[in-house]
Amino acid sequence: MTTNSRFRPAAAFLAAALMTAAPISASPVLADQYRGQHTVLVTVDGELMRNIPEAGSVRIILDNQGRRLLVDNWNQVIGFEIPAWQYYEQNGGEPRGAGRRIERRIDPSGFPEPPAPREQVSRDTFPDTPRARIERRDLNPTTGTVPTRPKIIEVPDLEEPVQPRAETPAQTEKKAPAVAKTSSLSKAQVSALQVYLDRNGISPGVIDGRMGSNVAKALDAWFEATGERLDPADTDLIVSRLAAEGGLAFTTYTITAEDAAGPFIASVPADYAEKALLERLAYTSTSEMLAERFHMDEAYLKALNPGVDFTLPGVQIKVVATGEKKTGSVTSIVADKARKQVRAYDAAGKLIAAYPATIGSSDTPSPSGEVTIERVAHNPGYTYNPKINFKQGDNDRILQVPPGPNGPVGTIWIALSKPTYGIHGTPEPSTIGKTQSHGCVRLTNWDAEELAGMVTPGVTVSFIE
Repeated sequence: MTTNSRFRPAAAFLAAALMTAAPISASPVLADQYRGQHTVLVTVDGELMRNIPEAGSVRIILDNQGRRLLVDNWNQVIGFEIPAWQYYEQNGGEPRGAGRRIERRIDPSGFPEPPAPREQVSRDTFPDTPRARIERRDLNPTTGTVPTRPKIIEVPDLEEPVQPRAETPAQTEKKAPAVAKTSSLSKAQVSALQVYLDRNGISPGVIDGRMGSNVAKALDAWFEATGERLDPADTDLIVSRLAAEGGLAFTTYTITAEDAAGPFIASVPADYAEKALLERLAYTSTSEMLAERFHMDEAYLKALNPGVDFTLPGVQIKVVATGEKKTGSVTSIVADKARKQVRAYDAAGKLIAAYPATIGSSDTPSPSGEVTIERVAHNPGYTYNPKINFKQGDNDRILQVPPGPNGPVGTIWIALSKPTYGIHGTPEPSTIGKTQSHGCVRLTNWDAEELAGMVTPGVTVSFIE
């Protein structure tokens, strides 16, 4: 059995996080290093550092100008060394200020994850910070290609552009002052926000540690549901709520023999005729299966567990701690084409769930106006009919595509009163809200399953532009 010593039980992570909330006290070891020396430690504000950090909580590095910088576990510069005579000469022989008391904030995950270093420090200064390397599979049915091996590409950690949403005067009046820039948030902090929204039925789509359009839509939906403008930068609030409502954002999971056994398929064919020959459109790997189980982007799951062999039972991995499925009775649904979002309301008109969605395209638009839900099918197969659906490749006959999470409609089909249209899952959760569909409303499999548990035949679905 393979284990990884860097993983600890969730309780230990919580304890460690609470311990790190206290101010750092002076360390005798590090303090002795500077006692009687001709250099002093100064904060980034130019004040004398009265509370010397504990040994092991900081690293001393040289920047491009040869200065000795103190960098904490988040790769943030908290101070630097200068000659003692220079400090006192600049301050008239007297210390300027009492220095700042350095505090370590609670990491929302319990797992330290450093953000990007500050601008004055070169990226090359941090050789131990891994670049994001992501495995991609081509599952786009329009390409007509089947990759023979995963393609490794470099993906920059960029924020997606978000289109502003028009607000009513009442919403504008309630709106809180502009929140701090989110570009400085670490992936762990963004993941904590995504987990919090996900647990409360306001889905951010795949949890990937990125502040993108799906998170922005979820924050708008949160405001509609609660009247609260949630500040993504208010990590302390989000962490405290997570701790009170089910635990911190990340936990550990042990891969079981059943997880590793599958069954799996070698790859997902792009051509529908080839799909129809398979017994089941199952997952292609344990990592893909576990990523969906924990509502995660598969590449992010792998990045959190570098070097882990997901095929071995008994291996512990780091995953996000998702909550229970949202429950309630949905009486009406709005499919917002412009926002690429599905919103579900109860009989009182209260928003109880929201999901990022892929809704139609210019070639195969979704319905307009109001339709109703006719039935719900779990683990559905898919009938491909080029005469009434769409033309894919050279396929010109009706095909029966088997069920499975990698099937064209995922694990759920919510049939609508307009023939051939429905709300359904997807084999590509990371594309939800960012691509187009063949006219239907596509959600992640887990969001579609949650919604399916709250609807009944007769529920209205209103398509708005």
